[in-house]
Amino acid sequence: MASIRNRNEGGGGRGERPLIGYYGDDFTGSTDVLEALFRQGLRTVLFLDPPEEGTLSGIGPKAKFADLDAFGVAGVGRSLSPEEMERELPPIFERLKQADPVIVHYKICSTFDSSPGTGSIGKAAELGRSRFGGRFVPLLAGVPYLGRYTVFGHHFAASPDGEVHRLDRHPTMSRHPATPMDESDLRKHLANQTALKASLMDISALDAVPEVAGDRLEKRIEEENPDLVLFDVLDERRLAVAGELIWREARRQGGGLFVIGSSGVEYALGAAWRASGRLPPSSAASGSSISAKPVDRLLVVSGSCSPATAKQIAEAEEDGFAAIRVPASDLIRPVTAEETRARLLAEAQASLDEGRSVVLYSARGPDDPDIGALRRTLAELGLRPEDSSRLLGAELGELARKLAIEAGLGRILVAGGDTSGYVARALGIYALECRQTLAPGVPLCRTYSEDEALDGLELVLKGGQVGGERFFQRVKRGGGEIR
Repeated sequence: MASIRNRNEGGGGRGERPLIGYYGDDFTGSTDVLEALFRQGLRTVLFLDPPEEGTLSGIGPKAKFADLDAFGVAGVGRSLSPEEMERELPPIFERLKQADPVIVHYKICSTFDSSPGTGSIGKAAELGRSRFGGRFVPLLAGVPYLGRYTVFGHHFAASPDGEVHRLDRHPTMSRHPATPMDESDLRKHLANQTALKASLMDISALDAVPEVAGDRLEKRIEEENPDLVLFDVLDERRLAVAGELIWREARRQGGGLFVIGSSGVEYALGAAWRASGRLPPSSAASGSSISAKPVDRLLVVSGSCSPATAKQIAEAEEDGFAAIRVPASDLIRPVTAEETRARLLAEAQASLDEGRSVVLYSARGPDDPDIGALRRTLAELGLRPEDSSRLLGAELGELARKLAIEAGLGRILVAGGDTSGYVARALGIYALECRQTLAPGVPLCRTYSEDEALDGLELVLKGGQVGGERFFQRVKRGGGEIR
């Protein structure tokens, strides 16, 4: 793979340093960045916990990670309250700072999922700005590759059918159960979460060569003295200009530039690096032509309530997958949990033994009555609605771990951004590395685990809205067209 790591362009004092160290505020978002960097031809590993001292320098038993160009830490910041973020993020930010990357990226969802009380991007900005300093925090949410655009500060997102919607009118995001988006102007959205002042580099300001756009940025900084600078994203050309401005700011600072954004940050930087010759043109989409081998049986575990995932479940069931409903309420009630686990394991194992692929799912779309039942159960148990991802994800992960070992599975698909991190942790793995891209934002990953039975397991983690209707069959096949 191509690498610019040894060129030490961040201005730090040592010969080698990671280009990017990132924290993903949910698990599928973390793998989205993994894929983005893989497509740039850069070796990247995603850790479930901050890597131990020596891991990135090749000291100790994990010396296989010494040559990384970038690394990530998978988190759950998107589901945390501001108070929980104040406890969770500072130690992770400190570990990222110690690793000395040129850029520290706080990765958010490309649909800007957040609210004042849950996954506050404003709170993350405050904590990151306090820890890393800098003139301003770059903020970039658009990703043309994923159908996400920011135009004059307003954010737009494509739905699975390809139609682009303003964020507050998006059929899924405007109805998101945890963080419904009722405002498309990202500066106004952030103003409800933080007192930090935001400025905008809009598409007209970015419609220039980097030198001219850079002068316009400097003028905004001088006149407005912002804490945050939001970059519009409409197309690949202006995305590359935004990436060059962010890279120049990192070099000016001497490294450790704190940036908030979607995987558009990595695509912007990659485009800038290629445009300037720091990466060869061939590095773009370097892994997209690789195809994994098919598997005879695929296990899918879904905690998603997205209508897109509901269609995928229906298509898979019609194609012969065994679709097994997971009664989430019974699974989290202490008095019924053990019996429910045993029944689900037995039913899934029987189907796998018959040679069938299996889908374990907790809901079919946002109107599934089990969603309301789960919320009532949580209330009865004195728990918050946002606790559902943690509880259900841990249960689904334990089911997946047992089935993977007992049935000797080679590949598992997890659907649902809010549950994927908990599922991965329950599986007993400590790191992931991208092997192939299956769909925009969905890589097929190789797992690292201390358990030999799980080390090397292939794992696919997808957000609820991602993938076509026959995506489960595509994952089973290992890529290629599904008819």
